[in-house]
Amino acid sequence: TRMKLLLAAALFVLYTFDSADSSAYDKILTHSRIRARKEGPNVCALQQVVGTKKKYFSTCRNWYHGAICGKKATVLYECCPGYIKLDGMRGCPAVAPIDHVYGSLGIVKASSTQKYADISKVRPEIEGSGSFTFFAPSNEAWELLDEDVRNALVSNVNIELYNALHYHMANKRLLTKDLKNGMTITSMYNDLDLHINHYSNGVVTVNCARIISGNQIATNGVVHVIDRVISAIGNSMQDVIEVEDDLTTLSDLAQTSGLLEKLGQPGHYTLFAPTNDAFDKLGSDVLERLQSDKEVLKGEINFQCSEAIMVGSSYETLEGNNIEIGCDGDSLTVNGVKMVLKKDIVTKNGVIHLIDQVLLPDSAKQVMELLGSSQSTFGDMISELGISTSMASDAEYTFLAPLNDVFTDEVMSIDQDDLRVILENHVLKNKIMLGQLYNGQLLETIAGKTLRVFIYRTAVCIENSSQKTFLPAGLTDVLRQEGSFTLFAPSDKAFASLATRDLELLKSNKNALKTILLYHLTNAVFVSGGLEVGVTNLLKSLQGSSLKLIFANSTTQVNSVKVPEADIMATNGVVHFVNQVLYPGDMPVGSQDLLMVLRKLVTYIQVKVSSCFKHISGTVKRLTDCYSRVTMNFYCSATVPGVTRTRFVERQPNFQKITIEGEPSTIMTTRVVKSGSKPRLFKEEAFSTGRVTGKQVLYFKSLSLVRFGLYECLALLSPVGHRHTGGVPQPTSLKNM
Repeated sequence: TRMKLLLAAALFVLYTFDSADSSAYDKILTHSRIRARKEGPNVCALQQVVGTKKKYFSTCRNWYHGAICGKKATVLYECCPGYIKLDGMRGCPAVAPIDHVYGSLGIVKASSTQKYADISKVRPEIEGSGSFTFFAPSNEAWELLDEDVRNALVSNVNIELYNALHYHMANKRLLTKDLKNGMTITSMYNDLDLHINHYSNGVVTVNCARIISGNQIATNGVVHVIDRVISAIGNSMQDVIEVEDDLTTLSDLAQTSGLLEKLGQPGHYTLFAPTNDAFDKLGSDVLERLQSDKEVLKGEINFQCSEAIMVGSSYETLEGNNIEIGCDGDSLTVNGVKMVLKKDIVTKNGVIHLIDQVLLPDSAKQVMELLGSSQSTFGDMISELGISTSMASDAEYTFLAPLNDVFTDEVMSIDQDDLRVILENHVLKNKIMLGQLYNGQLLETIAGKTLRVFIYRTAVCIENSSQKTFLPAGLTDVLRQEGSFTLFAPSDKAFASLATRDLELLKSNKNALKTILLYHLTNAVFVSGGLEVGVTNLLKSLQGSSLKLIFANSTTQVNSVKVPEADIMATNGVVHFVNQVLYPGDMPVGSQDLLMVLRKLVTYIQVKVSSCFKHISGTVKRLTDCYSRVTMNFYCSATVPGVTRTRFVERQPNFQKITIEGEPSTIMTTRVVKSGSKPRLFKEEAFSTGRVTGKQVLYFKSLSLVRFGLYECLALLSPVGHRHTGGVPQPTSLKNM
């Protein structure tokens, strides 16, 4: 009984080990099974390229587009690997029988390989004991093999064919989940290596031959069906280039640049090798640049077999550039161009594809050659206006190239001399990489202008060359100084609802106007292109409160107010226009007249009302001063003989100590307030102080406080119509305060 338990535990552990760590191939197979679930159990959906016998367990992207390598693909339903049909039953309800490797070749319909194993005396070996992995070429794979090569193998079955089949075998059972990307497996022929690639799209290759049906378990191993016959490899990339007659120019250039030796070292690379004809197409000046620059020939990327390319993907070369490798039917494309003449020349350190065009890296190009199709209008314009011909051939430049849609009819109608100056300001004097830019950096254009750089969390922005300086009303002194500002400027529409009397009231209260404008101003440059999409950006205004800026749906909003026109650059900052006056929601107003004006201007929030008049437990205390946050209350002013008052606004918590000498005096006022048709009388008690002295500083918890004397507080609460019973004189109108 104990022995049975141990065996059961061992079997459980082995089963768990085999089921763990599913690979990309297994995941794609699972998706194919899900797509075909309506067809019955254990059925997989495949895509077959129209006009070919190529079938794929495809990715979601290929399935959605209904195409493989840009070619239309039809849907097939077949039994998933390891399952078979039964007469009269839906789907594939039965598990395929388990046999030795030789018998499994028949189960997976690799009958040609089974036949060659029989005549080459490999059969007894794969029927016997052991643990093998057999990468079995399909029947179609043998048909695709060069006829001369196939005949040579069949004519010498005991040596050539025997060795060829052993090169397709490994002396260890390896499922697809065990075939890791970049690994090498020792074959059973002279211990030569097999190169394995397991790509994220589920494609698994051995020496660039694709596994089209994997994991047929055998009693003595496993069988994977592949789509081509693989050849033994013993040469490196260097060996191939040195002996290939059509690659002599590449060999010479690689030798000069020192790259040839690297191609002989161990690695796992893909080389797009231009033929001699490809180099002959280049001009002599380009060829000279290639010969003089040791870096430009580094066009290798990580090992990339053609069979793994189902859609276009971007890859980085050793030189640092990205190239787009795609496919068009059976052909490979590079950067969208069908240029591959011969593919999948597998070597011991990589794979070579022969191409009929030279892939010029950016470092080997002139700056004009770097312009893509989306910037072609800019290239045409700087050529037509003579800007490109005036650029020295031995100098370095950087283009700030606008996209084609920037060149609207309005832009193209600009006077040519003016347009030339504008475009010259898009050409920097030096070669500057994106990674070399930093915030506040000054860049000089060939037109002699200086552009500033702004670095944000998710963007790098460069200003235009505007020479305007913005000086909003009331802030001239602030903005005359050098600096970088962002102004959310209320347009004329923002003030359209105000009557002449309202405007005069607003203009006459300079302190109020200045404070409102300071809330529209920040002490840094923020352009819409530097904002992270959908995220609220808090900008501290010069007034002290924060502005909430967000960019979403191609629209910039500040405090929920849309910005119809943004990024008007100036020498000392940037202007964004808004059609409403912005106002901090936490700042109340104590003046009724000003409140009425603000409620006409500020419609996106409800402006709060507050009073600074304060009773303390119903009695008058000796320290009879009012303290208030920065509100519109501090816009009032009055002069009282014999009373000295001090007010200040600080961003930091600084306060002034006030000492009051003398006894306070009580003032009784009677106010008539109409409520309907009946007037009502209210008696109010206030107080005055003696002379105020003292200059020490106290510290309080609140920020940005304004200190008011008693009389200012009283004045704020005394609208026109008060009758005064005595005490200090009263102002007659809030407008005159």
